[in-house]
Amino acid sequence: MDTSIDKFSTALVIIDLQKGITALPTKPYDAHTVILNAAKLAEAFRNNHMPVFLVNVSASPDGKDRLVPVTDSITPLSKAQQSADWSDLVPELNPQENDQRITKKQWGAFYGTDLDLQLRRRKIDTIVLCGISTNIGVESTARFAYEYGYQQFFVEDAMSSRSASEHQHSVETIFPRIGRVRKTMDMLAIL
Repeated sequence: MDTSIDKFSTALVIIDLQKGITALPTKPYDAHTVILNAAKLAEAFRNNHMPVFLVNVSASPDGKDRLVPVTDSITPLSKAQQSADWSDLVPELNPQENDQRITKKQWGAFYGTDLDLQLRRRKIDTIVLCGISTNIGVESTARFAYEYGYQQFFVEDAMSSRSASEHQHSVETIFPRIGRVRKTMDMLAIL
């Protein structure tokens, strides 16, 4: 078990804890549990003067910047089906002026955003990831982070998915190959 973390080169990256996504059912943890754990992490990072990145996903009003591939699965909600505050961050995260905000158009937080640039400008080489959904937004971000050379921690009880099996596949198969999987209390203990 890790006993320390470099506070000068580590950032928290919270994925898609926004009103429209957290309103959907998740497993194995409900959105309320994920939000509470992410909020604890955010508060601890801020108290230690460590950067917090708040990532949301959004599209233009006409939806023309959204991917619309032909798939065998149900596609995400159209912009017309989304409420006006769908992409707003949940208030429980208590966003602060110094938090960095990243708005993405895809699943992952690196592609098409300046997340990598903002992390590197702050000399960040390690990220702590959490959010919804484990196997979509979090995993897509994690795979890019791995390819960009970032060290990673995945906070297992501060993320969730549409099903327990999707969540478990990411945290048991993918994440251990590209980083370290921990619980919220484990991360708080080493900050």
